[in-house]
Formats: sequence, C-alpha cells, structure tokens
Amino acid sequence: MKKLYFVMALLIVASMVLTACGGAPSEADCAKAEVFCVGLVSDVGKVNDKSFNQSAWEGVQKSQADGVADVVQFIETADAKDYAKNIGTFADAGYDVIVTVGFGLGEATIAAAATYPDVHFIGVDQFQAWEYDADTANDVPNVTGLGFPEDNAGFLVGALAAMMSESHKIGGVFGTDVVPPVWRFGEGYKAGAAYADVQNGTTTEVFVVYHSDVGFDKTFTDPEWGAQTAKSMMDQGADVIFGGGGQTGNGAVIAAAQAGKYAIGVDADQYFTLPEAAPRLLSSAMKLITPGVAGLIAAAKDGSIAPGNFTGTAGYAPYHDLDGEVSAEIKAEMEKINAGLLDGSIKTNVSPVKP
Repeated sequence: MKKLYFVMALLIVASMVLTACGGAPSEADCAKAEVFCVGLVSDVGKVNDKSFNQSAWEGVQKSQADGVADVVQFIETADAKDYAKNIGTFADAGYDVIVTVGFGLGEATIAAAATYPDVHFIGVDQFQAWEYDADTANDVPNVTGLGFPEDNAGFLVGALAAMMSESHKIGGVFGTDVVPPVWRFGEGYKAGAAYADVQNGTTTEVFVVYHSDVGFDKTFTDPEWGAQTAKSMMDQGADVIFGGGGQTGNGAVIAAAQAGKYAIGVDADQYFTLPEAAPRLLSSAMKLITPGVAGLIAAAKDGSIAPGNFTGTAGYAPYHDLDGEVSAEIKAEMEKINAGLLDGSIKTNVSPVKP
C-alpha cells in the first residue's frame, strides 16, 4: 500500500513539474487567450471516410502543423439531433474556431454563431444566403461558408469519362441530390460528357443515380448500395464509374475498380486514400478542401477572415497508374476544358441547387 501511495505521489509531482516547465498546450488550456484551439464537427459521416470529412480534418491538422493552431480535436456526429450539442462542446470549452462539415450542419452552425459570438465558425459546403439579401439584420459576422464549384469538377471528369469510354456508356453513383454540392457534382458530370460528345462527334449514354431514397443518416454511409448500383450500371455496359458521396461513393469506386473498369473518385485525390481502387483510378473530381480549411483557420487567427462565402478551388486529379492509357489528345483536351472553366469561356450551365 505504501508503494502505491509513493507511486501516486511521484506522478503528481511529475505532472506539477511538467506544468511548471510549460508543456504543450492541452484541451484544458483552450480558455486561455494565448492558446488557439480549433475543433471540427463532422456530419453523420466519419472523419476517416477517405474523402470529404477526412479532407476537412486534414485541413485542421495542417493548421496545427503550420503553427497556427495549438490544439485540434474532432467530434464525429452519430445522429443529426446531436449537432448543437457537439458544437456546444467545443464552444463551451473555449475553442476559438469551430469547423462544421457538411450541408446538414448549416442551420445548427448559424444558431451556434448567435449563441457564441466570440467563436468563428467555418461551415464547409454551407452557403451563406444572407450575404446576398438586403436585410442586414440577419447577417452573421462570425460565420464563413467554404464552398466549391463542384459542377466544374464534375464537368471535367464527365468529359474525361466520355472520351475514355469504349462502350460510350458511363455511370455516376451519388449521395442525396438534396445536398447542393452533390447535385452539382452529378449534373456537372452529365454536362461534361455532353460537352465532350459535341466536340468529338460521339454520343455517350450517362447513368446517374442519387441515393435520395434514404435519410441523411444513411445516404453517405452506404457502400453496399453504392457498389450494387455501380454493378447494375456496369451490367448495362458502363465502363467508367464516378462515385461521389462519402462511403456510398467509395463503394461504387471500389466495385468499378475490382471489375476492371475505370473508376473516378471525389473530393480528394482518392488514389492516395482508396488503395484498393488505385490501380484503376482514372482521376478524381477534386475540391481542394484541405488547403481551403487550413487557409481560413489562419485567416481567423490573424483577423483577416471575412464573413459570408469563400469559394475554394476545384479541379481533377492526375491519371497516376493509368497515365499511359490516356492519349496525348485527351490530355490536351482536358487542359483546354479546365482552362475554359477557369476563365469562364466554358459554362457548365448547372443550377446551384436541384430545381
């Protein structure tokens, strides 16, 4: 018993010494003005979803690696009814910035911003409509929405898919089209294929299916449905499959790769996050979420961040292992299309939200 008391005493003394020596800041220090803390609240998808949430969390981690954030932490939401509680957990602990990830968290983020005016909120994929109306009474000075031109990214990989398809049949498997960014990915994909057809005198049949038959708790976390839907498209002759929507989209991408078809990832360059699909990953429709999140966190710390909407960058990933299968002509056409989208000479004509 005496030994136990002695060991406990040593531990207490050691902890006091560490504190006195000024060890690395902990979550308990977030209430201190000199400690800059950043928390991330995911939607019902997991932080390790290998696409959307993971890219946002990597942005938060980058802010720490860059010396901007002292403490970073995340909370994974299991049920939509916990949005407010999860956000409040960080705000009550004195966090300086809270990143909320996904369209579904939009209302809870705005509500929390009113409750915690000293916290700056970054809402990934959350459009701030109040910035564009005439009513200044509903302005939210401590919220910045990080959005992306998903239709541009979808357009790019749609054109690529159409040009690479031998069967002239391609597929896209997505989460719910109620979420505007998902809608823009899918409709951009169709528009890009149509554009490539006009340029090349081809006719491509495009199968696009949204997983809108389930609730938010399932639409992005259903890889089995994604895989089965992709297989159904391949049974109809599709030889390129684009998967967009967390684990649901991942299921489609992996199924296509395992069948020896061309697969296209989403959000991040999934060549690095889906090794089981990498050998057949033609490209990925990319939203540069990681640098977008990290940049806004740095701006929040130095006070230069602006409320309202911030538009990040979208594009397409390299061809990696399949580079040798993409002709010089297709590569050149992809560069032209990307340049046209960036300078505005090419329009996707995709509406911001589903009509």
